[in-house]
Amino acid sequence: MKDKKKKKHKKKNKKPQGFIPYPVAPVIERQPSGHHEQQISNLKPETPYMEVHKHPHHVTHKKKWPEYLLEFLMLFLAVFLGFLAENFREHQVEKEKEKQYIQSLYEDLQADTLRLGLLINYDRDKIAGLSNMMTCYDTVTKNLKSTSCMGILIKHSKTNAAFQLSDRTLRQLTNAGGFRLLNKEDADSILAYENSYKRYQNFEATVFQTAQDNLRNTLNQLADFKVNAPVQNFTTALGVDTASGKLRGPLLFTEDRVLLNKWFNELALYLRVTNGQQNILTGLKTKATGLIEYYRDKYHLE
Repeated sequence: MKDKKKKKHKKKNKKPQGFIPYPVAPVIERQPSGHHEQQISNLKPETPYMEVHKHPHHVTHKKKWPEYLLEFLMLFLAVFLGFLAENFREHQVEKEKEKQYIQSLYEDLQADTLRLGLLINYDRDKIAGLSNMMTCYDTVTKNLKSTSCMGILIKHSKTNAAFQLSDRTLRQLTNAGGFRLLNKEDADSILAYENSYKRYQNFEATVFQTAQDNLRNTLNQLADFKVNAPVQNFTTALGVDTASGKLRGPLLFTEDRVLLNKWFNELALYLRVTNGQQNILTGLKTKATGLIEYYRDKYHLE
């Protein structure tokens, strides 16, 4: 029985594996005051003292104002040089765009001069064809059936061929703000040419078109349909009307001499207007040719 109790007692006092006991503070017996200090000094701590390493304080270097000034100047110089490099790059890009605009405008002007030449010749033929209206008037008023001369007059007064500016580059310059890339002399020359074209447009849409409409309306009241219709066919080759001006019978559907006289008066006005249009087109061609020579010499274009 005693052995069993001892075993139980041992089991109770048995410590688990891995158990590390906490250091137990030494028991200090109270001694007389003379021995107390000696007893404390003889005590050895169970745990070793940890060494404390003292790090030296970091010594900061106080910058002087010349150092701050030098750093500022270096930073300013770096920013300034970056600005100059970016500005130079943008300048080169703009110069390249300017050359592209001038080249494109140069090609547009060449196309304009070609069409203007054809239209000037077309108006010249019209003016020549209308030059015998006085003789024709005398012939028709004497005999209302002698209207064969009116066929040529109808051929050269029945319609108009208008000029359309090549505005590809002008639209780009206006919409993309490209005029700011051109120097003042170049920009002014382009705008002057465009303004001349606008004056032509206004003339063609008002004065010329009114004269054309009035002449056409009066002829519709005078002419026999079967005789007039074949002459109204309009075919062109290089700006020349190739339709025939030969009538297939007496033209007049009415013997109204007042209406006939009105048509000849309107025809005379139409001739003057055609002369005016030819002068405007000639002026436009002169401007376009001058610009072509100017840009060719300045930018060495071909």
